[in-house]
Parts: sequence; C-alpha cells; structure tokens
Amino acid sequence: MGDFKYLEATEFENIKELIYHSAKKYKDNTAFILKEKKEKEVQYKNISYEKFLEDINALGTKFYNLGYKNKRVAIVGRNSYGWVLTHLANLLGGMLSIPLDKELQVDELESCILRSKADVVVFDEKYIGNIKEIQNRNNCKAEQYICMNKLEGYLNIQDLIKQGKELIEKGNKEYIEAEIDSYKMNILLFTSGTTSKSKAVMLSQNNIASNVYGMQQVEKLYPTDINLAFLPFHHVFGSTGMIMMLACGLTTAFPDGLRYVSQNLKEYKVSVFVGVPLLVEAIYKKVEQGIEKQGKTKTVNIAKKISNFLLKMHIDIRKKLFKQIIDELGGHLRFVISGGAPLDRKVAKGFNEIGLEVVQGYGLTETAPVIAAENYKIKKYGSIGTNMPNVEIEFEDKDENGIGELKVKGPNIMLGYYENEEATKEVIKDGWFYTGDLGYKDKNGYIFITGRKKDMIVLKNGKKVFPEELEMLINRIDIVKECMVFGMPNESNKNDVKLSVKIVYDKEEASKKYPEENIEEILWNKIKEINKTFPPYKYIKNMILTEEELIKTTTKKIKRNEEMKRI
Repeated sequence: MGDFKYLEATEFENIKELIYHSAKKYKDNTAFILKEKKEKEVQYKNISYEKFLEDINALGTKFYNLGYKNKRVAIVGRNSYGWVLTHLANLLGGMLSIPLDKELQVDELESCILRSKADVVVFDEKYIGNIKEIQNRNNCKAEQYICMNKLEGYLNIQDLIKQGKELIEKGNKEYIEAEIDSYKMNILLFTSGTTSKSKAVMLSQNNIASNVYGMQQVEKLYPTDINLAFLPFHHVFGSTGMIMMLACGLTTAFPDGLRYVSQNLKEYKVSVFVGVPLLVEAIYKKVEQGIEKQGKTKTVNIAKKISNFLLKMHIDIRKKLFKQIIDELGGHLRFVISGGAPLDRKVAKGFNEIGLEVVQGYGLTETAPVIAAENYKIKKYGSIGTNMPNVEIEFEDKDENGIGELKVKGPNIMLGYYENEEATKEVIKDGWFYTGDLGYKDKNGYIFITGRKKDMIVLKNGKKVFPEELEMLINRIDIVKECMVFGMPNESNKNDVKLSVKIVYDKEEASKKYPEENIEEILWNKIKEINKTFPPYKYIKNMILTEEELIKTTTKKIKRNEEMKRI
C-alpha cells in the first residue's frame, strides 16, 4: 500500500467553480449524449461542455426572472439531461436543490415536498399522475410545477432555456454573477431510511466539492471515458458521481432501463459504470450464464489460472485472453464502481480476473457520500479499501476482536439533519460523525465493515452475529432470490435468541432444477453446509420459506423492523 501515490486533481470550494473550470478546460468535449426517438428513427445529440454551461445559465437566469432566487426547488424524475440541468441551475444560482425519489408512493412524495417547504417542483412527465394528485390535494405550498418535457398546461424546461438565453442577450447578468456561499445548506436529501420516517440531510456545496476532490485523487477517470448514468440522481452517490464525471471531462449517456443495460453498454461504447451491487452482480450473472451456455466454464477457469500466474510476473494478457467475454459487455467497459452495499467478493474477483477493474466504495448520504474506497492499487476482496485522502476515520469502543463503530471527520460531513437537532446531536459529537456501522482496520490499513450496529444480533453468551455475513452466503444459493437473517425469540430460553433465516426462493428456477424434490429439504441441506463453515454459535437453526418478496426501501435495502413485525 505504501507505493500508492495520490493522483493530481484541482480542489474547488464549490460546484460553480468546478463546472466553470470543466466548461473551459473541456469545452469541446461531449458532456452528454442525448437519444431522441422520432417516429421509428433514433437520433443522437451531443451536448458539449460549453453548450452545457450555456444551458445551465439560461435556465438559471429564467429561474431568477420568475422570482425563484433564494427559493427551494424540488426535482422528481428519471436520470436525464433535464434533471442534471435543473439540479445545477439550482446550485450555480444558490437556490436550494431538493432531489426526491421518483419511486415514492404519492403520500410519501407529498410528505417530502411538504417537509422540505419546496416552492417549485420540477418533474418528469412520466410522473404526472402523482404530481396531479398532489396538486389536487392542495396541501403543498409549491407555487409552480414545471415539466422537464413539453406538456400541456405546464411550463417546460426547453422553453425556459430559450427565454433565459434571450434575457442574457439583453444583458441580464444577475444569475451568472451570483455569489455562492459554499458552506450553507444548498442541497436537501432525504435518506432512504429503513425506519418509517426518512431524515432530511443538509449538505453544502463544499461538502460535495471536497468529496469529488477526494475521489479524483484516488480513481482514474479519463476525458475519453464514456459513463452510463445508472445510479439514480436523487441518491447522493448518483448525483455526486455525476458531478465527479463532469469534473473529469468525460461523456455521460442515459440508460433506457434495467432490461436494456447490455444493449446500452454496446450502443454508447460505455467504459465506466457506477452501480449498486444488485446491478453489478446481475451483470456478472449474465457473463457466467453466457460462458456456461457455450460450455466454456472449464476453459475459462484454466485461462484465469494462467493469467493470474502471469500477473504475478507483471504480464497482463487478460484483455486479449477474455476479449470475447468483454465484447459481450459492449467491448469497451474497463472500470466499474460499486457502492451502496457490500459487493459479493466472488463477483469482484471474477470481474477483476477477466481484466475488468471493479472497485468498491463506501459512504452515506450524511457524508456526501464517499468515506472510503478501493482503487487500482489498493484492493483486498471483502474490504472497502482505505479512507479518502481528506477524510479521517477511527473505530470507537472496540471489542476483543478489534471491531468498533466507525466514526469519520472531514469537509464532507453534513451540516446536520433538517429541523431535527436531537437526531443531529446523536450522530455528530465533537466534530466526528458516527456512522452506525461496525468494522475494523487490518494490519495493512484496509477497512472492513462487518454490519450495522442496530442489526447486530447479540446472543446470551455475549457472542455477536452480523446478519450480513450469513446473508451473503445464503444469497449465493442458486434458487434463493433474497434472504434475511434474524434472531427469533427462543421458546425454551426467553433471554436468548435462535438464529433464523427467512428465504425468498425462486419458484420457477426451483421447479426447473429440482422438479421432483422437496425444495424445503434441499434448502435446509444447503443451510447446513453453510453452517459447517462457521463456529457453532453462528449456526442457523430455523428457516422460513416464502415466495413473497421482502419489504424494502426504494434503494433495495431490507426494512428489517417491518419484516420482523410480519414474521
């Protein structure tokens, strides 16, 4: 680890400085590729960095002209050019940007618009049903609803940009010359809290800019790269990632949806991809199935052994050896960043063995978001690498195994929870932010996360069990869709719990693979096999089978409390 040198990067105090710098440095580079479907024809439009800044300034100037200066603007929609323009028009003019989760049910969406006191709501026409419902209820104080696309009865982004350009031509410079306070609340983000009411996190432009600076010093991105913006922008990992891409001068394309990922990778010649483990693992499964279908599993495994041996001698033939596999992923993919939850080490190892670099990042909404990450030099399967160069970390209250709660300090720490001083004081103490995650640092400085403090199961003998560790192994069973490990009250000993698992199985897959057999018995035998790899206190002693999926947040995290009520 000692020979890793941080990469060159420019530090900015706020997002306005960062965007202006990129618009000048990469002015002719393509910032975004837009796909337009006209009748049966598909057309692509390239937006340069210079044009992108012009569009931001035009939209922002019109926002000021409409009286939105110092106002609060909520955004509801899929990842799109309109989404990016709205968010950055807010930031470059100092308006409060409120990215909202488009997947929320109408009641929750209304609650977020109410709680954030949004004055304006910019939305994507796909969500007009929910927006109309909220407008009809008339509980929100939002004075204006603007559509990202042309829609009867609503102002739209395209017309506002046109009008803003005319204002600038007439000499209106108020927006362009607006001074930015880098340290005040400029973004309000609702966490995908697994408890019933999500908290609203207050972030400043400096929180984000400092995090982008930290990431640029660690990860290699080039202006020639093409990124597929898959992570939803309302998620802090998605929106900070998008600003990171703009800071590096690369091109971003927008996906057509989960089903079309493989097609989009080929179509845009994607080289960089940021995703959650669920997605990264799904792509890997596809690769594995492709190899299996061609009957090449054995050949590929031998090739991996040869290439791993040569790698030790600093000879890298992976790109040539596994060209066919990489071509299946569009042929240009070189770098995948996974974050949001732990990535299965088998998947990380599998991708890296075929010459596709996969790194894990770790962070929270409250830390804008990245705390630690792996990179091309610093990598150890199962770990989250090391902390960002501008972030300090420590583990508090360590047990006999060196496991303690991870706390962090740095310029990326949130300003606090909006209108919730009590919750803020619980997590920020003496400048340190307490993550609620447990973990440790090994002797080489690699950081490992073992689980959430609140999800940890403590047995009567004082032993601790982290459900995530067991869940990862159970999820690998071929007919398991998802699972949750929990402590079931023990009938014979009221003070103790019995380790149990609730499994959602794939009925279709099960009937194909085991047409004549008892599925419950097959799964229980597989659980017993997993038990053998652990000390007895971690043995799973009880299993619940279901086809009904587990209750989850929109970012696909299991709502354990709600599941427990159901159980």
